[in-house]
Amino acid sequence: MAVDFKVKQAEFAAYIRDPLASPAPADVDPERMAVYRELFFNNIDGFLSSNFPVLRKICDDQQWQTLSQAFFKNHRCQTPYFSEIAEEFLTYLQQHDHGDIFPFLLELAHYEWVEMALAIAQAEPRYADAALIAGLPHQQLSLSPVAWPLVYRYPVQRIGPDYLPQQPPAEPTCLIVYRDQDYQVHFLLSSPVTYRLLQIIAEHGALNGAQSLQLLAAEFPQFDSVMLTEQGSKTLIDMAEKGIIVPAAKL
Repeated sequence: MAVDFKVKQAEFAAYIRDPLASPAPADVDPERMAVYRELFFNNIDGFLSSNFPVLRKICDDQQWQTLSQAFFKNHRCQTPYFSEIAEEFLTYLQQHDHGDIFPFLLELAHYEWVEMALAIAQAEPRYADAALIAGLPHQQLSLSPVAWPLVYRYPVQRIGPDYLPQQPPAEPTCLIVYRDQDYQVHFLLSSPVTYRLLQIIAEHGALNGAQSLQLLAAEFPQFDSVMLTEQGSKTLIDMAEKGIIVPAAKL
């Protein structure tokens, strides 16, 4: 009788994912299947450990095994590329609540994923030159595709074995993560006002610096508009020099 390859493949995969719930293929040596299973799992577990080093460090072995085994067992990856396993793990965490381990777990995982995601991003922005920086009030601006303004409930950049908050602080944490011209990824602690300025630039697409600051001042009437514009102008220069804001694309 001919072997149905698809059936055999499904049996093999089911056992690899969850040997407690699925029997090993009848015609394969159990010890060999156990070796296969260990190799598969350890490979995935190794990638997760290297891509999420802080999360791995703050989890005890049981907590980490719970996460990695559950991902290995339950998630159906949509990509064959090892470089995208971290994003698949993040997707799994977004779909399955593991807040009983740490309330900040999802935010920390996202924070750790961002660095690799930007490092391998294919976008190649046209960075600002001296002329753009000198004429920022009148130049049309865009947010770099490799600059991500982010807001977290928890101060994820501080989390580690010595700091494991159980409640979020009163104020959110604003970060700007960006890749520079040398392909180095940087994390910049920001303020809600600067975060909103970058949002305005991203949302409107082709505002110049002066227009962006006018909209910002209108949203923060509690601040002196002259002082806000002066500080905002300095912020725009700093953001352009870092490559966070870039010249708007010509249509």
